[in-house]
Amino acid sequence: MAIRFAATINAFNRGIEDLKPATAVSLIEDWETALADVDVPGSKGIARDLAALRKQLESATPDGERVSAIVARLGDAVTKIAPRAEKVTDKLTDLGEALGDAGSAQHDEEIDEAAAAAPRRKKAA
Repeated sequence: MAIRFAATINAFNRGIEDLKPATAVSLIEDWETALADVDVPGSKGIARDLAALRKQLESATPDGERVSAIVARLGDAVTKIAPRAEKVTDKLTDLGEALGDAGSAQHDEEIDEAAAAAPRRKKAA
């Protein structure tokens, strides 16, 4: 399964606040699937944050501040691992920058251990 880099970047360029939760969850699930077998330092933290973000977006009352903090943290983490992803370095760098711009860094954000313990991942075909 290919990660929908263009769809993700376009979503951020249009403004993630206008992105429908179901669309965002679908993009997050793509990223979770892509990261399932990646063993690069930092990828597990990204998977954990993706699970926490998905959980927030699936919630009846997502916490906007928490979503913003998770998105900012994801931006930083994706930017850090981008140089190690040889085939998609530029795309990951763009994604990391878009995530960083979209989120507001809040360093006191707690890791959502419940979401991290049960990430929703699709099997690669």
